[in-house]
Amino acid sequence: MEPIEVESTEFYPKDNAKENHTTEYDLVNNADFPTPILRRGCNFFLAIRFNRDFDETNDVVRVRFGFGPKPNVVRGTRAILPILARQKVLPKNTYMWSSCVTRIDGNIVMLQVHIPPNAQVGIWKCSIQTNISGQRDKRYDYKVEDDIYILFNPWCEDDGVYMPDDKEKQEYILNENGKIWCGTFKKPVGRHWIFGQFDDIVLPAAVLLLDKSGLAPADRGSPVLVARAISAVINSVDDDGLLEGRWDGNYSDGTSPHAWTGSVAILDQYLRTGGTPVKYGQCWVFSAATVSVCRALGIPCRSVTNYVSAHDTNCSLTVDKYFDLFGNKIENGPEGDCNDSCWNFHVWNDVWMTRPDLPPGYGGWQIIDATPQEQSDKIFRCGPASVEAVRKGLVGYLYDTPFVFSEVNADIIHFQEDQNSDWGFSRLKINQYHVGRKILTKRIDVTDEKGDSDLWNVTSLYKNPEGTEGERLAVYNAVKGVPKAQHLYDFPSEVQEDVFFDLVDIDSIPFGENFEVKVEMENQSGEMRTISAVLSASSIFYTGVTANQVKRLQQTFTLDPKQKETLKITITPEEYLEKLVDHGLIKIYAIANVKETKQTWSEEDDFTLTKPEMIIKVASECKVGEDCNVALSFQNPLSLPLTDCNYTIEGPGLQKPKTVRFRDVQPKEIVNISEFFRAKRPGERRIVVNFNSKQMQGISGTSKVTVA
Repeated sequence: MEPIEVESTEFYPKDNAKENHTTEYDLVNNADFPTPILRRGCNFFLAIRFNRDFDETNDVVRVRFGFGPKPNVVRGTRAILPILARQKVLPKNTYMWSSCVTRIDGNIVMLQVHIPPNAQVGIWKCSIQTNISGQRDKRYDYKVEDDIYILFNPWCEDDGVYMPDDKEKQEYILNENGKIWCGTFKKPVGRHWIFGQFDDIVLPAAVLLLDKSGLAPADRGSPVLVARAISAVINSVDDDGLLEGRWDGNYSDGTSPHAWTGSVAILDQYLRTGGTPVKYGQCWVFSAATVSVCRALGIPCRSVTNYVSAHDTNCSLTVDKYFDLFGNKIENGPEGDCNDSCWNFHVWNDVWMTRPDLPPGYGGWQIIDATPQEQSDKIFRCGPASVEAVRKGLVGYLYDTPFVFSEVNADIIHFQEDQNSDWGFSRLKINQYHVGRKILTKRIDVTDEKGDSDLWNVTSLYKNPEGTEGERLAVYNAVKGVPKAQHLYDFPSEVQEDVFFDLVDIDSIPFGENFEVKVEMENQSGEMRTISAVLSASSIFYTGVTANQVKRLQQTFTLDPKQKETLKITITPEEYLEKLVDHGLIKIYAIANVKETKQTWSEEDDFTLTKPEMIIKVASECKVGEDCNVALSFQNPLSLPLTDCNYTIEGPGLQKPKTVRFRDVQPKEIVNISEFFRAKRPGERRIVVNFNSKQMQGISGTSKVTVA
């Protein structure tokens, strides 16, 4: 008697997708070659067609699932499931691979297979081995050609990424559209982004990135280790990962970070070039790509923006800034080795998971950061760091909690050159109210195309309110674990402070308009005071690095008793337009010294130049497979032309990312553009458009599209 042979298998990708919550994936819905995409902790059906009727007495059939290059039962990367006709229901032990026979119909056997909730995530392969009972010399192996994707499962209580709230799963797993907050803490700007996690190239790209990360196949069942690997491989520094970062404004040999409208084009380019890093990304692009990869793999994920984010390079829990005698900022400090900085905003990610490696109470949201800032265990990566551990200042908990804690809590210290000081500098007043000014993410229950009603302030999750006992206690908890920091938290000796200074806030200024920098002063003493003051305005990169000085004023004057005075400089578009860089950010520094009392004062502020609105109008009725027209319009606010123009349009289920070159735009011109798309999927969708030029980047907008 010859062993039975397998003729074909059927994984019913579309039917199994319903129980496995994977119906949205394009790979599942491919008309010609649907791909099985399953979640751990779930069951699926599998049919096997043999070359003759199955003889349950004599035929020995084993269904084998393997993960990685060398599957191994002990490491959990190999499962062997014998077909036993008497096994009619699945065993109760859900932490093991198991199967049962649901039907035998001649030469067709139908199985139900259970995937354990801790199975490794990625591509599994299936093979079927057959022989005759009692015979070892004749054996047949059948290799199933299909790639079988197994993902994390936030619907499963036994999975480490289990998320009980359905609205949260809808946002953090299933929503293909989102918003990433940029701008300044006074004027947050929501940047619309297409995550596109269900696009047919995203899941293959995510698996390739995990392979590139070097994470051992056996460890790919741990959401903690997978999230840590993702934070490393989204940047290209150590492992030819997804995105190369660039912050100097020169993107001529790649794509400007401002030009991307979503992650799909980035991941598509990475796949098409065989894993060559894509040029270029900055923090919000790294974060957005992380959302796409995490959601595609089944890890709940969101982008989070920290306004005034500290980059503490010397682990002192402070950000040190130095100024010379004349009030000019000394980049990199007096020795050229201080790279501390404050980013106007920084975008990282939160991922949702249990933390079995930490004490109880520190699961839930965990911070990971794919922007390459500092090395962690010799690789540029960060996290996962427990949000709760960061809030409490418990910097000893894995991973990278001290760095994240300083991002939201570090104190900014200004030092000014002082010829009477032993080391050449004296400390100006410490600023404990600047870093981590506001921490934002997108609300789960709304997407606002035109405004910011979907903004969610989550600062209280990461830090206690500024100035409270809890906030300072968290800082001192952290300081105890960081010896370098302790001497910097001794408070300076008191000096007589009888002159009031206030740098007047600027929220935002439209591109092309004048603005004023003002310091209001009042001598509250009964004696005359001599004031030396410096005001400066510079264009900066969002990382806090100075690009160009725009204007500076230095003045010495006297204030009579009780006298009030305002020091100001007016800056025109002609003075700043040619000096702007990415994001249109302006940084202001003000420094003052009182001769008679040795009182010192310093303050800094920043604001953004706001861009015009992109207006998008979509035809009222759109149908799957039919052309749908889109009208785009905006006005150039400048008195000079926009050159090197292009725009990108994208929408999941509507339009793959498409970039179009555009003519020069004349001064004050109202631009009108006609576009169209052909929808692939019905339902409520969103389309995003982004217009860029040499003079102004990121004129963007979004619109809801209902497809019948």
